[in-house]
Amino acid sequence: MPTTSKSPLSKKETIELKDRLLDERKDLEAQFQELEESTFSANQSEMTGEMGFDEEYADAGTATFEREKDLSLVNNIRDLMERIDKALAKIDEGTYGLCDRCGKPIEKLRLKALPYANLCLKDKQAEERVR
Repeated sequence: MPTTSKSPLSKKETIELKDRLLDERKDLEAQFQELEESTFSANQSEMTGEMGFDEEYADAGTATFEREKDLSLVNNIRDLMERIDKALAKIDEGTYGLCDRCGKPIEKLRLKALPYANLCLKDKQAEERVR
């Protein structure tokens, strides 16, 4: 069970990081909208990968690759937005900057590099080793 600690950040630093998180969320939302419109505005035959008889196999492969790449980008953006939302919620709750696993403060430099980080370096490294 995590122990309760105090955030390693000052109020000013927390406000600055909250502003960064909000700006990054706004940028991600714009990218998400743009990708959604370009990926999902295709007609049904393009979405299913069905191509006309006169189209080259390479064209079909390229279209499929581009669609899968866009879907992957959409999923990555969605994941980042969720992480940012969780960080913003933790700021509102007063638990921002504390590790989700051990409850100890997350390193200040780590938070400044990745404001949506939810694990201290030690726990993140342990998580990576398990994978």
